[in-house]
Amino acid sequence: MTLSRINAYMSDCTLCPRECHANRAAGQSGFCGQTAAIGVARAALHFWEEPCISGSRGSGTVFFFGCGLRCVFCQNHTIAGRRGECSVTPERLGEIFLELQEKQAANINLVTAGHFLPQVCRALELAKARGLSIPVVYNTGSYELPASLRLLEGLVDIWLPDLKYYSSPLSEAFSHAPDYFTRATAAISEMFRQAGPPKFDEAAGMMRRGIIVRHLVLPGQVKDSKKVLRYLHDTYGNDIYVSIMNQYTPLAHTAHIPDLNRRLTEDEYQRVLDFAEKIGIENGFLQEGATAEESFIPPFGSGVT
Repeated sequence: MTLSRINAYMSDCTLCPRECHANRAAGQSGFCGQTAAIGVARAALHFWEEPCISGSRGSGTVFFFGCGLRCVFCQNHTIAGRRGECSVTPERLGEIFLELQEKQAANINLVTAGHFLPQVCRALELAKARGLSIPVVYNTGSYELPASLRLLEGLVDIWLPDLKYYSSPLSEAFSHAPDYFTRATAAISEMFRQAGPPKFDEAAGMMRRGIIVRHLVLPGQVKDSKKVLRYLHDTYGNDIYVSIMNQYTPLAHTAHIPDLNRRLTEDEYQRVLDFAEKIGIENGFLQEGATAEESFIPPFGSGVT
C-alpha cells in the first residue's frame, strides 16, 4: 500500500458502510470519529481471547481508537467514541507488530482496525518484509465492506468477526445500523473466501488460519441469538468456529435501557447453548465463570510507545 493510495482513501473515505466521504487526510473526522492519524489505544499481550488465539503466551493485541458501529453497550466505549491521543505512523505501527512478536506473542491481533485499513495494510507489509512471521488476526464488529476487506488479502490469517444481531430493529436500536445483518454477513462471506476452513497447529492447539465468529448473547434476546446461530450453521456448517459469549457487562451509560441494565441470566445463556447443540454446531467455544466483569476490560492508554 503506497502513501499516495492511503491518501486517496483518506481524502474521500468510504471504507465502511457509513460511506461518510469525510476528508480525513485534511483533518476531518469520519463517522468513526477519526482523522487519517492512526490512533492506537493499547498494544500489549492479551490473554482473554479464545484459547486457540491467546494460548499460554498471549495474543499481541493492538486496540485502535474509533469505531464505525458505536454499539450503545460497547465495553470499549472509552476508546470507540473518541479521538486517539496517541497517534502513530504506519512505519511505527509495523515496528509495534515486530516488538509484540519479540515478546513471544502468539499472533498479531488487530482490534477494530477497519477505519485505518489502508494504513494497517502498509504497516503489515513493512513488518512482514522485516520478518513478521506469526499469524495476523483481524478482530472486528463486522460492519465492513467486502471491497475494503479485500485490501487485506494475503495479509490476514485468522478472522475474528462478530455477528451481533439478526433483527434489523435491534441493530438499529443498539448500533444505529438497521442494515447490520446484511452488511455483516456479506463481510463474513468475504472473510471465509479468504480464509477457508480452519487450520491448527496440532501440537500447540493454536489456530493458524480460519474464522471464529463471535456472538455475544444479550439479555432478553435469546430468540435473536438462536436466529444468528441458525444462519451461521446453515451457511457454513462446521467449516467455521462459533464463539458463544456470555460476557455482556452492564455499564453506567446503559442503566436507562431496558434489558441492557442487567446481566445475562444463566438460564438465558443455557437456552442458547442447548439450541447450538440441537442444531449440530460442533466447532464452538462457550464461556464459563464470572466473565461479565469490568475487570476484564483492558486498561486503555497503556502499553503504547
